[in-house]
Amino acid sequence: MVLETTKRYYRVDRSQIAFLRFIFEAYDGIAVVTTVDPQKGIIEVHIPPGCENDADFILHDLKKDIMIEPTNIFIK
Repeated sequence: MVLETTKRYYRVDRSQIAFLRFIFEAYDGIAVVTTVDPQKGIIEVHIPPGCENDADFILHDLKKDIMIEPTNIFIK
């Protein structure tokens, strides 16, 4: 059985991309962060089913310290 992940795109401070990846790697299985455009600070967050609330909580908490904003970019 293959599970589909929820994909969300954000614009972040590009100097913080590695930090975000590190944070989500520490929360094993909550989400995977992929860099879409390092120059613009665009990341893609893959969230497995059932982990959306946890990923949202982490992102909301991180917004207190770094710039994270949803973006309307659509990538196949």
